[in-house]
Amino acid sequence: MRKIIICTFLTLDGVMQAPGGPDEDTQSGFEHGGWQKPSSDDEVGAAVTGWYESCDAMLLGRKTYEIFASYWPTADPDNPFTGRMNRMHKYVASRTLTAVEWQNSTLLKGDVVDAVRELKVSDGRDINVVGSGDLAQSLMRHGLVDEYRLTVHPVIIGTGKRLFADGAIPTALEPVSVSTTKGGTVVGVYRPNGEPRHGSY
Repeated sequence: MRKIIICTFLTLDGVMQAPGGPDEDTQSGFEHGGWQKPSSDDEVGAAVTGWYESCDAMLLGRKTYEIFASYWPTADPDNPFTGRMNRMHKYVASRTLTAVEWQNSTLLKGDVVDAVRELKVSDGRDINVVGSGDLAQSLMRHGLVDEYRLTVHPVIIGTGKRLFADGAIPTALEPVSVSTTKGGTVVGVYRPNGEPRHGSY
């Protein structure tokens, strides 16, 4: 069975909105776009590259799809990620799009939860959910996430969209690998491991 893997950049206070640039996502008046760049380094880049070794597809919400589709088709061909992103299959979850034109893209039909359940049992390798906060939260609520691959950067934003927003399902996580870069970014891979346990001192 294919794994659904959430791959996300986060601030220390859990914000995932607009890591890549000031104009990436200004929804709700967000003014901190591009927060990831100052703390990114070769170690972060190597970790993110490794995230894609086991997958052959991405699952994207509308907004992230539109951001990617406006950039990668004309991105620097010498960037090793350019060819990978363009060749990889993209499954797009959207209630408003009627067509997707970026090469190797498929617009999911019907209920997204049912469509993702079908993807999980289809032929292929793992599927990365990149960005796409609303979609990620829907998948988490329905128990469809098999793994989290997160970079947590040493910056506090205070506002913005969070991956683990209010209403997230309480979940224990099993750490698969956790490391810290020289720049202070925590790179972690975690798998859901049932409900949280409780205790007291």
